[in-house]
Amino acid sequence: MRFVAPVLAGFIVCSLVPVTHAAPQAAVTDLAPTGKLRAAINFGNPVLASKDPATGEARGVSVDLSREMARRLDVPLEIVTFTAAGKVVEAAKANVWDVAFVAIDPERAVDMDYSAPYVVIEGAYLVPAGSAIKSNAEVDREGVRVVVGRGSAYDLFLSRELKRAQIVRVQTPPPVADAMLARGYEVAAGIKQQLEADAKRLKEVRLLEGRFMVISQAMATPRGRSAGARYLAEFIQEMKASGFVAGALARHGIEGAAVAPPGR
Repeated sequence: MRFVAPVLAGFIVCSLVPVTHAAPQAAVTDLAPTGKLRAAINFGNPVLASKDPATGEARGVSVDLSREMARRLDVPLEIVTFTAAGKVVEAAKANVWDVAFVAIDPERAVDMDYSAPYVVIEGAYLVPAGSAIKSNAEVDREGVRVVVGRGSAYDLFLSRELKRAQIVRVQTPPPVADAMLARGYEVAAGIKQQLEADAKRLKEVRLLEGRFMVISQAMATPRGRSAGARYLAEFIQEMKASGFVAGALARHGIEGAAVAPPGR
């Protein structure tokens, strides 16, 4: 798996994108039914998006992809922000967004159509510093409580995979690491990059080595927009093949996230 490293701040992502023909009108109608592209941006996943510390504006690979799609559709872009992926999914039927950036999961496919993944990231475990748990294999045991963000990709995955440990769901933010410490839980599960940041911030926690899952991040649109879904699929394939996704990850200094391989 090839990982993306930071490059010079002056790297220009748009230079990697070839000139394209106008999007089919059916796709524009599906993806911008209000006359603008409403993109759901999740600040709960720092790999995909964050707030610029100087301006407070949204930045990241998902924002870059949203801007490029709006440019190709020839419509204005509206950023609709969320604090957690679960809240993005809950809003899928509320007609508040047209495209979103979420992890692929079969439960979510009921309400939305996905592109192929564009980024692959890892799910990891965090434990209190003095915990007797030393490896991922030791988590699924009686008496172990694993705190997760409600409705997150790892909540859905662990709900199917864990047989003995108990899952405790909390609203995020605050981070699951804080909830684990405040309530005395045994394990916190989440995106590895976020937990790594928590481990640096909190001295009383320890990140377990390795991963418990691979999270495939895709673009999505609400179910029933067939022309839009087809265009979305083609768009993501081109964004990977052209180097746009790799360039965006590098430009925003994201480490530990890999561009998803080509293919559907």
